[in-house]
Amino acid sequence: MPNETTWIVLAAVLLLIELWAINRVRKSEGKASTKGVWMVVIVFVPLIGLILWALVGPKHIAHSPNSAQARQ
Repeated sequence: MPNETTWIVLAAVLLLIELWAINRVRKSEGKASTKGVWMVVIVFVPLIGLILWALVGPKHIAHSPNSAQARQ
């Protein structure tokens, strides 16, 4: 029984990390097609996709026009 709980918790953590990564990809700068490919990789190959995205994925996040960094 405790072993099942461990797997459920790990799956929930992986899901939360995936959602966070997809949100970061969605907000990043770049072509929509590139973003779509990263999202598909993250969803369908979860652990390897997250590792690849962390190593070679988009690094910059688009800032809103009202942010302090955008006004500089």
